[in-house]
Amino acid sequence: MEIERTSMGNYVARNVRGGEMSMGAGEGASFTPVELLLAAIGGCTAIDVDHITSRRAEPTQFSVEVTGDKIRDEAGGNRMQNLRVEFTVTFPAGADGDRAREALPRSLQQSHERLCTVSRTVELGTPVSIVETAGPTGD
Repeated sequence: MEIERTSMGNYVARNVRGGEMSMGAGEGASFTPVELLLAAIGGCTAIDVDHITSRRAEPTQFSVEVTGDKIRDEAGGNRMQNLRVEFTVTFPAGADGDRAREALPRSLQQSHERLCTVSRTVELGTPVSIVETAGPTGD
């Protein structure tokens, strides 16, 4: 993942497959880093759940709402708390829909407990290293 500054407070994130996404400080339509974190948490679990349940039946509705509260903690640092991922998923009537509905709670649990790399990383509190590297000097 590479992030390039395009102007003050505006950036483009690029993945190795050529995908691009604008990111910024919250002005305009670009996603903020916190919004991207929430999207990553919800998206990771959505992919897991979709792969498991859609094998049984195509959903008639599949939406995910991810919320959280940005706070300043007792140490004076910013962080998120009360992260919540809420799924609204419905399947058609019939045997296939019944099998998908039956698989839904288990798929949510499997994603949360072992499959979703993003939410597991957040919950386990993986350290992040910030490193400065020397760039070219300009005259």
